[in-house]
Amino acid sequence: MSSPRKERLLLLTLAGIQFCHILDFMIVMPLGPILMRDLGLDAHEFGLLVASYSFTAAISGVLMATFVDRFERKRFLLVGFALFALATLACGLAPNYPTLILARGIAGAFGGLMGALVQTIVADAVPYERRATATGFVSTAFSICTVLGVPMSLWLANWLGWRTPFIVIAVLSCVAILIGLRVLPELRQHLGGAKRAHPFAAMATVLRDANHLRTLLLSALIIFSGFTVIPYITVYAVGNVGISLHDIPIIYFVGGGATLFTARFVGRLADAHGKVEVYRLVAIAALLPLVLVTHMGPVPLWGWVACTTAFFVLVSGRMVPAMAIISSAAQPRLRGTFMSLNATVQSVAMGLATMLSGFIVTVDAGGKITGYPLVGYVAIAASVLAIAYVSRIVIHDQPTPAAGN
Repeated sequence: MSSPRKERLLLLTLAGIQFCHILDFMIVMPLGPILMRDLGLDAHEFGLLVASYSFTAAISGVLMATFVDRFERKRFLLVGFALFALATLACGLAPNYPTLILARGIAGAFGGLMGALVQTIVADAVPYERRATATGFVSTAFSICTVLGVPMSLWLANWLGWRTPFIVIAVLSCVAILIGLRVLPELRQHLGGAKRAHPFAAMATVLRDANHLRTLLLSALIIFSGFTVIPYITVYAVGNVGISLHDIPIIYFVGGGATLFTARFVGRLADAHGKVEVYRLVAIAALLPLVLVTHMGPVPLWGWVACTTAFFVLVSGRMVPAMAIISSAAQPRLRGTFMSLNATVQSVAMGLATMLSGFIVTVDAGGKITGYPLVGYVAIAASVLAIAYVSRIVIHDQPTPAAGN
């Protein structure tokens, strides 16, 4: 970027785009009790609804990987985002479960592209020395989703029905597109070099690199460890912990408010002290809330809020240095293709984790979830593997050969 001001405007705009597509993905999970009640869904059907977004995102990621590095970044991002907005509007207008799951699948096909493109643009536009800080800044979109987006969406759903949040997200996406047209710079530096022989040439080049394959496995483990647990947190809170559905927004407000500060703090720590080292510390600390969230019995609201806030802070916090590592593991000219494949791997991991949890947990006649502790053990195992594996990733574009970074 040519100036700190332009870089900040870029990051703010990308954070706004992240906010819209992350909220669209996130909101289905806290809406679980409402959707299960209004549409008459069981735990498996709800799990399939969540997973439908992830699996179509995985397919679109593979397709995007064949041509993403052939196009200018800004135009590709905004066109995909416009199609995502239309699909999200279709979710809000869906009259029944089959139509909703179809609309969720289409939204996933385009929403899944957004995360990869945003991370690609951050990696293209921000030097490695500041990249974790920039990633942490953009990651505040998740925090704003949890502190404002999810509580407001739940409030709208309680008062106006579950369709309303999707319609609001579609409108906000249109606003973000208009801002992006004015603020986002054109990024063409990846377009130089020799012409590729066929559409799969870049993908084949990425997949021939052993370091890329190791990085994709690391990415899958990290995502899998979180999304075995995340989709059923709200259902578990209402059915097992005894939290009122009307108190659920408080959980997201407090947890999101905490991550609003901690995401950027973790990013600065990672840039200053090493991305691998900080990832390990945060991921190890995240093991405790993974246990607590999946084993907690009836507790007062404040006890559950404390537990879930630690979960939000640490489980999401580990993604800040992790994404800086992952986005820096590819050659710059292939970064769009690599990040598209990474988005595919993450989406598959999300879908498999959600479906596995859906098969493990059941909801009894009293509305309580059984099998959630086993889900927690699966998440911990995947997280421990990721912690042990991260040191095997080689960073291609760091300015100096500093060990462990």
